[in-house]
Amino acid sequence: MLCIEAKDLHKRYGKVVALDGLSFGVECGEKVALIGPNGAGKSTTLKVLVGLISPDQGYAKIAGYDPDSIMARKVIGYLPEDASPYPMLTVRENLEYIAALRGVEDVKERVEEMLDLLELREVERRRVMALSRGQRQKVAIALALIHRPKVLLLDEPLNYLDIPTQEKVISYLNSLKDVTTLVATHIMSIAVRLTSRVLIISHGKLIWTGTVQELRHMGKEDEPIESVVARMMRGSG
Repeated sequence: MLCIEAKDLHKRYGKVVALDGLSFGVECGEKVALIGPNGAGKSTTLKVLVGLISPDQGYAKIAGYDPDSIMARKVIGYLPEDASPYPMLTVRENLEYIAALRGVEDVKERVEEMLDLLELREVERRRVMALSRGQRQKVAIALALIHRPKVLLLDEPLNYLDIPTQEKVISYLNSLKDVTTLVATHIMSIAVRLTSRVLIISHGKLIWTGTVQELRHMGKEDEPIESVVARMMRGSG
């Protein structure tokens, strides 16, 4: 069963073509990377999947539901690029509010768990507007995870994080079982650490899909996987 489905997605912003007939599917429980250079259409794809924007043509489904439906929103955890939690609320207030809004039954316990997981104890009483960019990213990740979503849509999840926090987030995401994950990134090393299958897009089109191992085998001896991806992207232009 597909938990994420995109079919013939087209999206323009004026004269700029963001998506040009993009189609793909992600099986339930699968962890997949959406790889492409800046401007390839990665963020637009995630915004369509989460129901923030509508495609000009084509459709998307989340667990069989329309992205903007109540049922889809119950199962989605979304981390946008350059996420901005509520700036006037404290870290704890952000977590408590979103947990309650998402219908989390054990709000107090879950908030405590997220504070510990992302090492936010020292800043839990600070307003988000007073945090560093890395701290705000940690809050945003906590908000995306707090309701235990079944479908995770993550846009450059490791942005602004220091190395210890990156390792903790990678470990936690990899520990999630039966959670369908789509990670949009332009950094291949992140894809390798977090996913097992890759979708490569360029100019809003899917140019290749396969496993990380298949991608490695396409390279020459000792050729970095990034070099293989770069050749594909150059060839698609």
